Amino acid sequence: MISTGSVSESGDEPCIRLEPLKSTHLPGKAAPGGVLMGSSPKVTANGLHDIEDRILRITGYYGYNPGYSSHRREDGSESQAETPGSETSEECRPYQTCTNTALKVLGGLLMVLCISSSWVGTTQVVKLTFQSFSCPFFISWFSSNWNILFFPIYYSGHVVITREKQTPIQKFRECSKLFGEDGMTLKIFVKRTAPFSILWTLTNYLYLMALKKLTATDVSALYCCHKAFVFLLSWIVLKDRFMGVRIVAAIMAITGIVMMAYADGFHGDSFVGVALAVGSASTSALYKVLFKMFLGSANLGEVAHFLSTMGFFNLIFISCVPLILYFTKVEHWGSLSSLPWGYLCGLAGLWLVFNILVHVGVVLTYPILISIGTLLSVPGNAAVDVLKHEVIFSVVRLAATCIICLGFLLLLLPEEWDSVTLRFLATIADKKSEEHGEDLTESSGHTRSRSRANGAVSIPLA
Repeated sequence: MISTGSVSESGDEPCIRLEPLKSTHLPGKAAPGGVLMGSSPKVTANGLHDIEDRILRITGYYGYNPGYSSHRREDGSESQAETPGSETSEECRPYQTCTNTALKVLGGLLMVLCISSSWVGTTQVVKLTFQSFSCPFFISWFSSNWNILFFPIYYSGHVVITREKQTPIQKFRECSKLFGEDGMTLKIFVKRTAPFSILWTLTNYLYLMALKKLTATDVSALYCCHKAFVFLLSWIVLKDRFMGVRIVAAIMAITGIVMMAYADGFHGDSFVGVALAVGSASTSALYKVLFKMFLGSANLGEVAHFLSTMGFFNLIFISCVPLILYFTKVEHWGSLSSLPWGYLCGLAGLWLVFNILVHVGVVLTYPILISIGTLLSVPGNAAVDVLKHEVIFSVVRLAATCIICLGFLLLLLPEEWDSVTLRFLATIADKKSEEHGEDLTESSGHTRSRSRANGAVSIPLA
C-alpha cells in the first residue's frame, strides 16, 4: 500500500515511502495453489466492493473487466459474465416454448380428427354389420380379442422411438409392476383382470345392443353421458372435489336422457334402446373409476400391458359365452365361411385404433382434446345418418342431443375455472382502463396544442 511518512525530527523535508506488500495476493483472490486467501470482499452501501476492488476496477489488475468479478459472493456462488451465447439462448427459450406448444396443439387437433373419425367409423360399420349378421355378443367378444395386439404395437413403437435393447419379455415384466412388486401371478391375473374384463365386455355389448334399437346419433349422444357418471362416482367413491358446475352438467345429462326416452312416448324400442345406451355409459364410468381406484395413474406401457392382459382373459375365459349363446340359439350363425369377416375385421380394427388413439393421445397432447374428439362423433354420426340413411330427427331428439353435448362440455371445465375466468376478466378491464387513460392523455395534448396555435391562453381559476 502507499503510505505518507511523518516529518523527520532533523527538519528534512517530508518524503514518500513505499512499503512492500506483505502478500502479493489480495483478499478473495485464489493463490497459485488454488487456496482462497483471506475473506470474501464485502459490498458497501452503494453497491461497490471494498477499496481493493475499486483499485482493480481502475487499474485493470489481472485483466479485470467491468461486469465480471472473480470474487466469491457472500452466498458462496461465483458471479459469471453474461456471454452473448447465454443471451441468445435466453432469447430462444420463449421461441422454443411457443413452437412446442403450437406443435402440441396441432398434434392434438389431428388427434381429435382421428379419434372422432375412428369412433364414427366403428359405429357405422356396426350398423352395416347388423344388416347381415345380428350377433352383438359375438361381435363384442371378437373385437375384444384384438386387445391382445395392444402391447405388441406399443413395444414396436417404443423400440423405434427410444431404441432400447430390451426384449419383449423384459419389457413385459417391467410393465407387470402395475399389478404389484411381485409382478403378475395367476391369482393376481384373475383377481385384477376379471372385473375389468367383464365391465369392458358389458360396455361393448350394451352399446351394440343399443345400436340395434336406435340411430347411431342417438346412441353416441347418450354414451357421452358417461362423463357425468364418472364425476358422480368419483365424487361419491373417490371423494373428489365438489363442483357446482359439474352437478349442473350431470343434471343436464339426465335431462337429455329423459327427453330422449320421451321422444317416442316411453314405450317400444326407443325406450329399451335408451336404457341400453345409458347402461353402456354407466358400465364405462364404473370401469374408469375402478381403474383409477385400484391401479392409479398408470403410464402408457402399463396400460398397453393391462389391455393385452384383458384380451387374453377374454380369449381364455369368456370364449365359452358365445358358444353357449350359439347352442342355445340365442345368437345363431351358420358356418364360419358364411360370416362377414370383412365387416368383423374392419370393425375390430377401428375399435382397436380408437382405443390406441385415446390412450396415446393423453400422453402426446392435452387430455381435454381427447374428450372433444369423442364428443365430435355425435355430429359426425348425425351427418352420416342424414346424408346416407336419410334419417329425420325430431325436435325433441335434437334438443336432447344438444343438452347432453352442452353438459359434456361443462364437465370439461377445469377445477379452478372460476378463478381463472375472474383473473381474465380483471386483466381485460385493466387493459381497457389503461387504453382509456392513454386516449384521454392524447386528447388533452391535442387540445393544448390547438389552443397554443390559436393564441388562446388558459387562465387557471383561483
